[in-house]
Amino acid sequence: MLIKSNHIYKGRSCNLLLTELKEKKISDLLEIAKEYNINNFSRIKKMDLIFKILQAETEKKGYMFSEGILEIMDEGFGFLRTGGYLPSENDIYISPSQIRRFNLSVGDLVSGQVRPPKEGERYYALLKIEAINHEDAELSKRRIDFENLTPLFPEKMIKLESESSGISTRIIDLFSPIGKGQRGLIVSPPKAGKTMLLEKIANGITINHPEIKLMILLVDERPEEVTGMQRSVDAEVISSTFDQPVTNHIKVAEIVLERAKRLVEQKKDVVILLDSITRLARAYNQNIPTSGKTLSGGLDSSALYLPKRFFGAARNIEEGGSLTILATALVETGSRMDDVIFEEFKGTGNMELRLDRELSENRIFPAIDIRKSGTRKEELLLTKENLQKM
Repeated sequence: MLIKSNHIYKGRSCNLLLTELKEKKISDLLEIAKEYNINNFSRIKKMDLIFKILQAETEKKGYMFSEGILEIMDEGFGFLRTGGYLPSENDIYISPSQIRRFNLSVGDLVSGQVRPPKEGERYYALLKIEAINHEDAELSKRRIDFENLTPLFPEKMIKLESESSGISTRIIDLFSPIGKGQRGLIVSPPKAGKTMLLEKIANGITINHPEIKLMILLVDERPEEVTGMQRSVDAEVISSTFDQPVTNHIKVAEIVLERAKRLVEQKKDVVILLDSITRLARAYNQNIPTSGKTLSGGLDSSALYLPKRFFGAARNIEEGGSLTILATALVETGSRMDDVIFEEFKGTGNMELRLDRELSENRIFPAIDIRKSGTRKEELLLTKENLQKM
């Protein structure tokens, strides 16, 4: 039973309860939370509070309540990844019939009632789906697939400048503006300050645009840089460090992209900051079977198809929502392969921000080369006044 104000509800489905709870004011939800002895709820977000209430209701019935990101296997069944985006011992099995019934896709955030493994089983199992992407489960049957949505040029600018961001974000806003749905490259030589710039971009987004879901994907990075990013930015940081197999790099990148697509299908604005597209392409190059056609630098000709598919997913959607991807590309590293990767991606974006080695060597930060940076169709993002001044 679920206590609501002074009424007692019996035998109702949790899908109906989720809909009712979302319509309630936060003050009413706090009263319900008290009935369930939920502590420390005064500063919690509304959606998190709703799921704590659902969790308490489910546990009253003798089950557990959990959620995770769906990954579907080739055999048709799937697992809810509860420990991030990679497999763990606490993953939850979901049957093929549930996947078909609710039209589930890789990257969906599925919440529901869970039972512990029976004798001879390895994993927890999902008994009943309560919500998909924090929405009524029935809504997932009517959504339009990401690939069928209509892409447009970015039209709404993402303002990065804030009181604490310094001059770098102001320069980006003026000379290389970023819009919702932008596909941008941050071209950087070593030690030019790209990590610091990414942090400032991320903080600018979280401060000025709380409606945007920000995901930071770090591929083949040092563990200490991952920790630094997690502590300096209030966003979801997903990583696969250099000491992990290249298969991990690829799996994490692909499921992050699918997660972003599912959010865009809900007409939400999503930003992925990828560091870096160069290392992701290197991972694909090591993992794919050789095609026999090798470009200069040892890069297989078919290795760039999937990284380009990742980068090409960025778009502004006419039906609502957007996916913005800003990826760093490494240059002047001494590796011919890195130069080839950059040349292949050079014409695919609609925004480019160049960092200059000479400026950084002279300790001039941000080391942004204004002459080589810019955005296509910037007139859709900047005001007439700013365009005239530029």
